[in-house]
Amino acid sequence: MLGLVGLVLFALGGSVLAVGLGAPAPSWWIHDGRHDVLLSDGERTRWRDAGWWWPTVLAVLAVVVLLALWWLTAVLRRRRLSEVLVDTGDGEGALLRGRALENVLSSEAGQLEGVDHAQAHLTGRPGAPETRVRLHLEPHVDPAAALQELTARALTHARDSAGLASLPAEVRLKGVKHRAERVS
Repeated sequence: MLGLVGLVLFALGGSVLAVGLGAPAPSWWIHDGRHDVLLSDGERTRWRDAGWWWPTVLAVLAVVVLLALWWLTAVLRRRRLSEVLVDTGDGEGALLRGRALENVLSSEAGQLEGVDHAQAHLTGRPGAPETRVRLHLEPHVDPAAALQELTARALTHARDSAGLASLPAEVRLKGVKHRAERVS
């Protein structure tokens, strides 16, 4: 949707520029030609004497700029952790690729009994990573037992192998629904 709005605004701006540079205006165009103005003198000076007009315009534009900056920072902020700082025990540290730890954690969680599919994503900071795990459970599995097994095996193994003091996890459990099969 954002791309479509951008494309329309780009085409409209390019059309205005082309007509302004002397290209012939189409019959449906809102302006007559190259020397036509967007706002006439009467339209521009209509609210000049109103004391509320310019502060309102500036406040609205400031809010639009702040919302645009907030959106830009939300888009550019990295959601996944690219590296994890591993304590090697000799006073030095090593960097472990975040994707590698995610893949190992996902595969180990996927091998647990009753787990149909598992996904893991690392967030947080390189020195204090956190993980989000999503488990798709078979219909017969007890969620509490699956969570206990995930904590005892996969999360503990990932924490210990990376040499982390703690590995907080947010676990989301979802039951898998299978389609009914016809038996003949």
